[in-house]
Amino acid sequence: MTSKPFRSYIICTAPRSGSTLLCGLLAATNAAGNPDSHFHSSSLDDWLDDYCLKHIDYASQEEAVRAIFKAALSRGKGDTDIFGLRMQSGSFDHFMQQLKLLLPGRMSDVERIRKAFGPTLHIHLSRPDRLNQAISRVRAEQTGLWHRNSDGTELERLAPPQEPRYDAAAIKRHMIALGALDEAWERWFELEAMEPMRINYDALSIDPKQVLAQVLSALNLDPSRAQSVEAPTAKLADELSREWRDRFESES
Repeated sequence: MTSKPFRSYIICTAPRSGSTLLCGLLAATNAAGNPDSHFHSSSLDDWLDDYCLKHIDYASQEEAVRAIFKAALSRGKGDTDIFGLRMQSGSFDHFMQQLKLLLPGRMSDVERIRKAFGPTLHIHLSRPDRLNQAISRVRAEQTGLWHRNSDGTELERLAPPQEPRYDAAAIKRHMIALGALDEAWERWFELEAMEPMRINYDALSIDPKQVLAQVLSALNLDPSRAQSVEAPTAKLADELSREWRDRFESES
């Protein structure tokens, strides 16, 4: 274990990179907070709704944002001392704009995050296989099913069930868009002169307990907690996903 006194962590990621699995693993330890997309939308009104807060109850936007961050901090800690946050790069700019409202002045993004949440471990969770990532995104959008529980039941459905259909243009479009989201994180890491903890989707998928133990160790928590945690989600990729991959590669 390290001696770094991290009080929070941010999973910097993009869609279909395994963040739901990693968040579920960390939450199941009952020691590493309740990581989730606590600032998912790029809308202040959506944030207020998410925390059952009303704009009319606050004299200014700053007061409203302060209440939101207080509620998010409580939710993200759960019953632990560590705050966990999943952050998609598409939501990050709005998040930082609101944080600057609370913490004005000349400081870097990392310094501002540290002032808000304490010493923070930044974790970059990425999926280098962009084609598989894009296929996963297209299938989720088409079928409406985004995640399954480990027992095969549905965990997250955002639309009524529909049959998936091969769409090379959509796959290509998502490959470009997902790549841009990942590159945005890399530019930010470089700008902040910061090297995050890096986690590869494939490593997480193959041995989730080992990756979980590594994160716990980085947070100065007992890595042996990982051994009693079972993966909460199941992979959605199947033979159809492989067929789409083969077809896309053969036609490219």
